[in-house]
Amino acid sequence: MSDDFEDVLHAVGPRLRALRRHRGLTLADVAGTTGVSESTLSRLESGQRRASLELLLPLARAYDVPLDDLVGAPRTGDPRIHLTPIRRHGMTFVPLSRRPGGMQAYKMLIPGADPPPVPDHRIHEGNEWLYVLQGNLRLVLGEHDLVLPPGEAAEFDTTIPHWLGTADGKAVELLILFGRQGERAHLRARAH
Repeated sequence: MSDDFEDVLHAVGPRLRALRRHRGLTLADVAGTTGVSESTLSRLESGQRRASLELLLPLARAYDVPLDDLVGAPRTGDPRIHLTPIRRHGMTFVPLSRRPGGMQAYKMLIPGADPPPVPDHRIHEGNEWLYVLQGNLRLVLGEHDLVLPPGEAAEFDTTIPHWLGTADGKAVELLILFGRQGERAHLRARAH
């Protein structure tokens, strides 16, 4: 075997350990999801067990990453990320995160409308943080009726009746972080 091949195989274990720890998972968690025993996972992460396709495929599925990421294969071909938009309630959501559970990130596009639509309040479990990129967003949150221009942000509990729409009939573009109930975006500001 070539030295390059051996180097790739030796790098798989530390990469798997780092990925598991980054996700906050134990060996037992991963074993329960993949069907691979804890001892096999431990030996794989420590380099005592050689990686095989039969072991790596369920791990790639469990971590929701391409197999190439687990083995550290060089990127080839088209470098673009192909995102699949979701259309709901006349708006377009482009998922920016692929990890199941936890905080989810979306780019949201609200089309222009003349006249602007009438608010249709919604509630659901979770917490939402949003940042307006372009256009003027109308945020109706409980009894508050706000207009957020580009550069403004808001955070709210989504169990409060709310509605997002265009404030002036023109399209709006924003970023949204959505988390489960009790999970909030943590922002840190640096003093200048």
